Amino acid sequence: MISVHVRSKAYSSTPVLQGVRFDIAQGETLAIVGGSGVGKSTLLRIVAGLDPDFEGQVHAPERIGMVFQEPNLLPWRRVLHNLLLTHPEIGETAAREMLDRVGLSDKADHWPRQLSLGQQRRLSLARAFLGAPEFLILDEPFTSLDPALHADMLDLTQTLIETFSPAVLLVTHNSDEATRLAGTIRELHGTPAGLREI
Repeated sequence: MISVHVRSKAYSSTPVLQGVRFDIAQGETLAIVGGSGVGKSTLLRIVAGLDPDFEGQVHAPERIGMVFQEPNLLPWRRVLHNLLLTHPEIGETAAREMLDRVGLSDKADHWPRQLSLGQQRRLSLARAFLGAPEFLILDEPFTSLDPALHADMLDLTQTLIETFSPAVLLVTHNSDEATRLAGTIRELHGTPAGLREI
């Protein structure tokens, strides 16, 4: 069970988040929607353990996978080694199997610059799922994709979630993505921002 309670978060004297509280059970997906600048990325950084400067508590498992808005691949490492970098204990065989799951089995020896944007996004998904995360955080992972590629990525993400069954936190501004992937949807709104049911 992931349990989040952010009583308050501020930058200098400017309050950003207040009274944000939610739980996510294993196998469940919670989507948090909201407009640009409302505090979604700030909340995500807190939940992921990247920002400890807040009042409240976050209880999450150690095995966390993250998919960001950008693929964040290392350009000087080949596709397979980008995958193994975060999970060297997994081994090459399992890494190649994961590449096959996301349709990149023939790209293992390519450089990231040789991949299309859609392929780079698939690789970032593979990296997040390789360690069989108990908790998966998706930070607007389908941004700037054309409609056909967007639909393909949604299908792939849904399949991987169903296969590995982590607890999932999806942060997005796209209500269609939220409806497709999440069982529960909350909106982050206001100043400072809080959550409400929609």
